[in-house]
Amino acid sequence: MVKERAREKAKAEGKPEEEAKPEAKVQYNFTDPESRIMKSDEGFVQACNGQIAVESEFQLIVGQLVTQAGNDKEQVQPMVQAVEEQSGQLPTELLADAGYCSDSNLEYLESEVAPEKQIRAYVATGRQKHSEAPADCPHCPLPKGATRVDRMRRKLQTKVGAAIYARRKAIVEPVFGQIKQARGFRRFSLRGLIKVQCEWALVCLTHSILKLHRICHA
Repeated sequence: MVKERAREKAKAEGKPEEEAKPEAKVQYNFTDPESRIMKSDEGFVQACNGQIAVESEFQLIVGQLVTQAGNDKEQVQPMVQAVEEQSGQLPTELLADAGYCSDSNLEYLESEVAPEKQIRAYVATGRQKHSEAPADCPHCPLPKGATRVDRMRRKLQTKVGAAIYARRKAIVEPVFGQIKQARGFRRFSLRGLIKVQCEWALVCLTHSILKLHRICHA
């Protein structure tokens, strides 16, 4: 199994499959082979990565999926597509933490989304400090050779960019807290990626139903 994964990884990276060898410390889980070892607050755990997109007015979940990736560096495109598929429309604005900051994610937001469906994106380029001051000259030209990450960093250093991104902590973070703490959902009960995806979809659906119930009976 570990050899097969090594060949799959080599193929995805455009390398010769026949030369692929598993890393010395690679592991395989026989009870849930579709899960992966991921870093968490509890250390390294066997897990899947649950993703959500939340709208800003009522904290309804408008897109969700589960991945086998231990980080979010390639997850902007799948999440945008999930939002379009599950809510019926593309977002006009996207706020994401530093885990989503990668050249490939920013390239997708800049060039892959059709101009008529352009998404205004605000993606943190690193851990944001509450006392961080705006750039001395946020409107000055960027240095020659500036990367997409450099441009995004400059964008968030402006007063407008910083103010918009600051809304994120009141949109998606409370939802994760409500799911994990208030409802006590911290672990998947099922095994296998498809079953885990269904379980996560049910959790997200019930969250939104509870929100709508409170809105209608407020």
